[in-house]
Amino acid sequence: MMAPKTSPLSALVAGPRRRPAPGFWKSLGPGLITGASDDDPSGIATYSQAGAAFGLATLWTALFTFPLMAAMQEMCARIGLVTAQGLAGNLRQYYPRAVLFGLLTLTFPAIVLNIGADLEGMGAVAHLLVPRVPSFLFSVLFTGLLLMALVRWPYRRIAAVLKWLCAALLAYVVVPFLVRQNWADVLRHAVVPELKFTPAFVGILVALLGTTISPYLFFWQADMEAEEMHHHRMVVVDKILMHRMQTDVNVGMLSSNAIMFFIMLITATVLFPAGLHDITTVEQAALALRPLAGEQAYLLFAVGIIGTGLLAIPVLAGALSYAVAEALHWRSGLDRKLRQAPGFYITIFVALVAGVLLDVLSISPMQALLYAAMLYGLTAPVMIAIVLHLANNKAVMGEFTNGLASNVLGGATLVLMSAAGLLLLYFQLVP
Repeated sequence: MMAPKTSPLSALVAGPRRRPAPGFWKSLGPGLITGASDDDPSGIATYSQAGAAFGLATLWTALFTFPLMAAMQEMCARIGLVTAQGLAGNLRQYYPRAVLFGLLTLTFPAIVLNIGADLEGMGAVAHLLVPRVPSFLFSVLFTGLLLMALVRWPYRRIAAVLKWLCAALLAYVVVPFLVRQNWADVLRHAVVPELKFTPAFVGILVALLGTTISPYLFFWQADMEAEEMHHHRMVVVDKILMHRMQTDVNVGMLSSNAIMFFIMLITATVLFPAGLHDITTVEQAALALRPLAGEQAYLLFAVGIIGTGLLAIPVLAGALSYAVAEALHWRSGLDRKLRQAPGFYITIFVALVAGVLLDVLSISPMQALLYAAMLYGLTAPVMIAIVLHLANNKAVMGEFTNGLASNVLGGATLVLMSAAGLLLLYFQLVP
């Protein structure tokens, strides 16, 4: 990697624009949205499979992955704040072009496959609720609504809607309380790691790591922090702003892992005892819950899937579009009109339309997720190494370089994600 020769430190210039401290809810933004979007329909399918296949044995992963996620997203957010640009912009400025375009070459299809899996999952669940409408038609409808919102609405409205869509995740907090739980047993499995050295168990651990620590979240987090800087015309990064950002990120990642925990809990305590161990799609999970947990649990689970998809897909498409625009030096930003940033919005259009067309090509959600996971597995270790390198470089970050805790957690994440990527490839190549 090339060390940066100079740094603009564009956020650290004179002329602070002071604002009164916002309330707690108003202070939450990019971090909360990023965390909530991580629990997309494809993530819900992975969590449901973990709970259905192994019962409470994987609950501890929600607590274990929280500090790793929080550390990585905080570094990305800090880079976005200090440099006032996203990760792709920093890659273009400080690294060989081969690194940037190599990562984008792998990231683009991975995100499109992820979008496709989410749209198919949302369409299938909506079809369960309204059987007269085909699932593909629902997928097309969701795609059209999302495209219209992203093109027509300014950043402030999009951010506000995404923020309130996070409330859809509360459905998964309620569902476990609709059935009887042995909370002492739940607590034990939540804090005491359980390991089973079988291919299936190791495989689900790899899947959980890949689902919770995804490269597209790194791009989105940094870009949204930079977007906030530009939108509010803030020109000074100080410790108060850093503290607000860290609170936002920690709350977002904690909420993400809490939802992960509750989804695994409900499938572990309802589907696993009933012998329903093979849950591969979100609609299978919803249907399996219906006779066992009741109509309320089924409806909450299904509506939550649609809500999380509406939240996650703009994040996926936005992360990709910001990265491509920064790499090619195009104008970008959700505050710009279509005519002001055509390449930015065309990338969003291509990603969403390509995603919904996966159903026409008979690529199942599980196939799409498998291919996306393999591509994420290749890019995640490289992205983590780059984030660590940038966050430790004083020429880029000034006084806001990593502390010891960030480096320890980031290093642990790098080792784990490298091992997870290698294991994922091994499981696919070796019978």
